[in-house]
Amino acid sequence: MMRQNELVERVAAYTADVDEMLLNRAYVYAMHKHRHQVRASGDPYFSHPLEVAAIVTDLKLDQDSVVAALLHDTIEDTDATRKEIDAMFGDNIGRLVDGLTKLKRIDLVSKKTRQGENLRRLLLAIADDVRVLLVKLADRLHNMRTLHFVPEEKRQRIAQETMDIYAPLAGRMGMQSLREELEELAFQALYPQGYSLIHEKLADLRKDSGDVIVEIEKTVVTSLADQNIEAQVISRNKRPYSIFRKMERNSISFEQLSDLIGFRVIVDEPEDCYTALGVVHRQWPAVPGRFKDYISTPKQNDYRSIHTTVVGPSYQRVEMQIRTHHMHQIAEHGIAAHALYKDGIFSPSDPGAMHSADSATNIDTESRSYSWLKRTVETLSDGEHPDDLIEHTRLELFHDQVFCFTPKGRLIALPQGATVIDFAYAVHTNVGNSCVGSRVNGRAVPVVTKLKNGDEVFVIRSENHVPPPAWENVAVTGKARAGIRRAAREARTQQFFDLGEKILVSTFQRAGHKFLHSQMENVLPKLARASVSDAIAAVGSGELLPEHVLTAVHPDYQKERSETNKPASGEGWFNLSGVANIMFRLPGRRRDKYAEATKKLTQAIPIRGAGGDTPVKIDPEFGAVPGDRIVGILKPGEGVTVYPIHAEALQQFEDDADNWIDLRWDIDTENPERFPAKLEITAINAPGTLAEIADIIGRANSNIANMFLSSPDSGLTKMELGIDVWDAKHLNRVIRDIRSLSVVTHVQRKT
Repeated sequence: MMRQNELVERVAAYTADVDEMLLNRAYVYAMHKHRHQVRASGDPYFSHPLEVAAIVTDLKLDQDSVVAALLHDTIEDTDATRKEIDAMFGDNIGRLVDGLTKLKRIDLVSKKTRQGENLRRLLLAIADDVRVLLVKLADRLHNMRTLHFVPEEKRQRIAQETMDIYAPLAGRMGMQSLREELEELAFQALYPQGYSLIHEKLADLRKDSGDVIVEIEKTVVTSLADQNIEAQVISRNKRPYSIFRKMERNSISFEQLSDLIGFRVIVDEPEDCYTALGVVHRQWPAVPGRFKDYISTPKQNDYRSIHTTVVGPSYQRVEMQIRTHHMHQIAEHGIAAHALYKDGIFSPSDPGAMHSADSATNIDTESRSYSWLKRTVETLSDGEHPDDLIEHTRLELFHDQVFCFTPKGRLIALPQGATVIDFAYAVHTNVGNSCVGSRVNGRAVPVVTKLKNGDEVFVIRSENHVPPPAWENVAVTGKARAGIRRAAREARTQQFFDLGEKILVSTFQRAGHKFLHSQMENVLPKLARASVSDAIAAVGSGELLPEHVLTAVHPDYQKERSETNKPASGEGWFNLSGVANIMFRLPGRRRDKYAEATKKLTQAIPIRGAGGDTPVKIDPEFGAVPGDRIVGILKPGEGVTVYPIHAEALQQFEDDADNWIDLRWDIDTENPERFPAKLEITAINAPGTLAEIADIIGRANSNIANMFLSSPDSGLTKMELGIDVWDAKHLNRVIRDIRSLSVVTHVQRKT
């Protein structure tokens, strides 16, 4: 294990202002608290916080972070308390240790809803002080390095959590080397055979490519020296996990992959990067479409480099990454490389740097990495469900980026595969909600078009537009998906409000009263609702019965129930007007319900079917068409479901008279629409039978929406067809035409 003086020397190597007594005190305190504990490997438990502290010093974090690394398990696993740590090491270190303790209690791979809530807690904790995340990543890295000592079941859980959350977080913080090691260790635990196979193939490839690697390194160094530029050229194989992802994503074999060997050309000044690029492109032909300039347009995690792919010696594709030494430090260590130390490793006068005024942290809180974290935390205030949070955060963690521009030149960074919808929401939520079209590079394109680097996007807007819920399946960014879901939720709430208001107006009118919003304000406690609009929307969604609102507003009102509303025995025949004299057998109560409703048809709520502006849907089992006498059943959370009065499904609601809503058709003759109905057909089981029936339906200007076929015996086929028709007369004409076919033995509307 590392000794006390070694730890002090590691910290002193990158900062002159080291508190040796503080580090020694933390070393002894942690060793004492963990003295009786042993790790799964059999090593003393204290070896773990000591190794975590060593990783933190590799990241060159401040000494408070080093002390927090030594103490990070004391509150959770020993009798140490926050109060004791505050007294011995100060409030600042106490906050760090407390934050790390809370993170340790978070299980990020449990059931989905809890997982989303835990991710929310993690993001909030690390946003308060980003050093909590950096020490946590160091802690996770050492746990992954010793994962082989852990039981199999726990090993899989830790590896999956690392792959899903911690490795992407490290990447978003710009800590590429740490991310790659976490991914490799997790990949090895989750897919040991795949890891071994790819690792062996890479070793063989590097052995076979030894001469090519030496030639490229020598050529680049010599050519740049001729330009008076000193360069360091480092060759590297692509990581097994990145190769695995590419093979899986593109469904290709290892042998089909190209540019598996990469080189980093590291120079002193940014202008030298472009000189080096010219040297490389003059020496070997560039591969079209494989050039990216992240120096002029950095990634959101502050990554800066030039990427290009060339056809090198022996016709091998080779990727080149060209950057300065400073850019390389940022690329490897990310936000940790923004630390400012008093010994001048990075100058405090650096325009991108900023000291924290209320803590000892020296992390550059204005870095793009930290800005991403702050934006992510801001989304927590939108009240998204935890299920959505983890999905959206993972999407943004994993995707690479494309850079697009507004017509005014504003740069918008988006994940790879983002669409115009994502762009619009990235500009502003209101822009996304009102987006109805777009022009990309001056050409009109659909809003689902995927964007490419450099696209200029103009969003066409309409203030009355509501984003369709289907957009959520197209959008890539969490912000867009959250905005679409929120807009849909608000639109649905408004629909429930409108429907609830119509229901209450009708209910109050039947009782001889006028419905007024002001009357409800004094009865909200009785209705258990916070506002009048909430109560009205609850009526529209079926969560609150209109009769309850009526009796709350008018306590003296006694609802009259006639004897016909009581359970009736026996059945009778009833002629439904407007359905071409088709006779339906109705139970007594429903017959009386129909007769009662017919008298008050003027008070019924007008609807235009499923395509209207209220949350009304037609029952998919029976359908309903203009000409049918219809009723609505108010269902909690769903709104109103429309049934024809003859539907057998209504029997289950006969004892819930309060949930029946009187409806009437309000057909727009200028904009006709088809409505659903179900047919039951028995036909001869012979070739061409279905074609004949489909032909009849098509020639009748109807449409088959769905079908179900069964053959109870070899001679006959039973069909259940869902068809769309204009109205009851049209439906009867279709039935008549089908009945005329010689292959059909029976046809009727499903009741």
